Amino acid sequence: MKKNAAGMWELFFSFFKIGLFTFGGGYAMISVMENEVVSEKKWLSHDEMMDITVIAESTPGPLAINTATFVGYKTRGVLGSLLATTGVVLPSLMIIYAIAMFLENFLEIKFVASAFRGIKAAVAFLIFGAGLKMYRKMKKNPVSLCVFGVAMAVMLAANFELIRFSSLYLILLSAAVGIVIYCVNLAVSRKGGDRK
Repeated sequence: MKKNAAGMWELFFSFFKIGLFTFGGGYAMISVMENEVVSEKKWLSHDEMMDITVIAESTPGPLAINTATFVGYKTRGVLGSLLATTGVVLPSLMIIYAIAMFLENFLEIKFVASAFRGIKAAVAFLIFGAGLKMYRKMKKNPVSLCVFGVAMAVMLAANFELIRFSSLYLILLSAAVGIVIYCVNLAVSRKGGDRK
């Protein structure tokens, strides 16, 4: 646990704020979470946050919830993970419940439809910004740049419907490449140690 670990209620309210004011789902929340957890509160380092984001993306479930759970656990253990997860989920739950209970045809309201058109543009930028920040801070070597280039090309081709390819396979293949590179480096370092 970190020396500058979060207070329990501070953790809850930080993630409640993230859940309340971030539109566009988990990818849009990444940069907001990093800003809150790394830059503002200094609960985690950037590398720890990057690792948590990769794990959250690779495990089943929504990215924002997984990330909140991991950050909560890293900073305050099991209770921290429960509070962070509850904090990030609660605003959406309350808003969706209110919409379902009191407003029929919510998106047919012109004011709301116009607001959502504006939000879509901002969400696209938030997702792009999170990806750009992760790329800038990524440790760049020939292998990571090659995986990045191939992944970007494949996903662009899939988005333009030139090919059919699931992002799940891309994650699994990238993990396999990382494991193979690790095993090769381990074998080389052991062989070098044997020669000495």
